[in-house]
Formats: sequence, structure tokens, C-alpha cells
Amino acid sequence: MSDQLTLDEVSVGDALPSLEIEVTPTTVVLGAIASRDWRPMHHDYKFATERNGVQDIFLNTPNQAAWFERFVTDWTGPTGRLGRMKFRMRDSIFPGDTMTFAATVTEVSTDDVGCGWASLEVTLTATSDARPEPRVCSTCSVRVAIPTNPNDNPWARRGDQWRP
Repeated sequence: MSDQLTLDEVSVGDALPSLEIEVTPTTVVLGAIASRDWRPMHHDYKFATERNGVQDIFLNTPNQAAWFERFVTDWTGPTGRLGRMKFRMRDSIFPGDTMTFAATVTEVSTDDVGCGWASLEVTLTATSDARPEPRVCSTCSVRVAIPTNPNDNPWARRGDQWRP
């Protein structure tokens, strides 16, 4: 596969290559800092465990969104452009967890202005030494624009040419 995916390389039912990330306290804290989320449950162990009653600090929502975006755009290449993303968090992700992202293509289409689209269902699971059985932490529905040919660039679309 080249660095840039084109729509003719995508089919309904395709599975994306999975992505595994080892979560550390730094992963959690840097994600909170990057999103300017100063709530202590994302950086203060004592607050998270004693006040919130959870096992450790945990990933915040914008941090998870960024990981979903990375997963999808790693697959599409540099000109893949997210149109929509909707996710539902079901369980927390803690330091010591291994996050695994997996996805399946559920729709491939071209809209009436010629923009190519793929719809994906993404699942984020986590495992750890303490909890070795994979648990579904979040699910995500994504609509991503993919070039229809090597000369197409969804990022160049503006106004009526961009209908996410």
C-alpha cells in the first residue's frame, strides 16, 4: 500500500490494520495537558482513586478523540480528511492498559460533487495484566474523505465541494 490510500483500494468489509498503544501515566497526563483539561482525575492519582473511586488516573475525552483520529488518518494517509466522528465511551483507560484500535469499513461512496467517502466502525479495547480479558472501552463511527485518485485532495475542497 502506498502512503496515500485512494478510494478504489477500499471495499466494504475491509479490516483496517490494528493499532496497539501502551498507556503510561505520561500518555494520560500529556493528553490532558494538550487539551487543556486541568481536572485532577487526569493527573492526580490520589484525587482519582480517593475522590472519584477509580483505580488510577484515566484518559480524558479529547485524548481518546485524538487517538481515534490518529488511527483513521494513519490508515488513509496524509490527505485523508475526517468528515464526522461520533464515539461512545463505555469504560475508562488507565496507565498499564494496552489500547487496541480495530475497524471495519461499512460503506464506500462518492457524493454528488465527487468527494470519496468511507464509513468505518471502530472499536477501542483495552487489556492489562490486572484485567487480561479485552474490554470494549469505546466505539466510534467515522466518515472520512479519501482521495478518489492520486491527484485528488479532500483538503482542497471548500464551500459546496465539502459536505461532511
